Amino acid sequence: MARTDALGTVHEVELPMGRIRYRERGEGPPVVFVHGLLVNADLWRAVVPGVADAGFRCIAPDWPLGSHEVAVPHADLSPPGLAALIAAFLDRLDLSDVTIVANDTGGALTQILMAKHPERLGRVVLTPSDSFERFFPPVFASMPTVAGIPGSMWLLAQLLRVRALHRLPVAFGWVAKRPVPPEIADSYLEPSRRSKAVRDDLRRFLRGVHRRHTLAAAKAFPMFAKPVLLAWTTEDRLFPLELAYRLAGLLPQATVVTIDDSYTFVPEDQPELLTKLVIDFARTHAAT
Repeated sequence: MARTDALGTVHEVELPMGRIRYRERGEGPPVVFVHGLLVNADLWRAVVPGVADAGFRCIAPDWPLGSHEVAVPHADLSPPGLAALIAAFLDRLDLSDVTIVANDTGGALTQILMAKHPERLGRVVLTPSDSFERFFPPVFASMPTVAGIPGSMWLLAQLLRVRALHRLPVAFGWVAKRPVPPEIADSYLEPSRRSKAVRDDLRRFLRGVHRRHTLAAAKAFPMFAKPVLLAWTTEDRLFPLELAYRLAGLLPQATVVTIDDSYTFVPEDQPELLTKLVIDFARTHAAT
């Protein structure tokens, strides 16, 4: 399974919930990346180098969302549990005034983090993400139910061996406008093929997904007074642009920036633009 070297050196940290593997590159104010379902830190492979070279400490963990290599069998993998895990990660590394950059399911977890564990956050960049009633969006809405069927995660992992299926809406077809490179798709999908423990983690997360979590987080947004950049795509098929404006309407210091020629996976479709947006945003709102 190929893993890119662009993310820097590999580290592991023990948390009360389990062990998290992450990659780190650069020095300076911390930027922590939060990917979504069935991808890992390789999602950020074309963003981290530029952000690190601009003078930031980039930290890209493999969160336990089905493409991780280190299982966490005893962790609470409900959405609030995962938000607490992210908070514990920030605490364990003693990171403060953190810039969080999140995508897709990771954006939903970050919204819960903003609502329940905002202490170490300095600013947040949300790219297209599950929000409000869309956790999950309609095309994936059956996944929590499917995850309850014995053997379903094994079957899903085997079906995704077929590369021709990757362009379907239920795979990468509606999240990435351009085909995901085969070696990166393998990085995303191989852990769940190889490991029953990883599939069990995935199942536990999926079973806990419900819109009540993102709706509850949204109620707390008026109290989150830190800067938020909503870097949203104009062509997103899963998370329409109106979601970004709804979020901006609740967040006191939110700005919406639109991105063309991209679907949900902005780090895959428009990495150079996202890199520039993250750098400019983090510099503009740097702690004084």
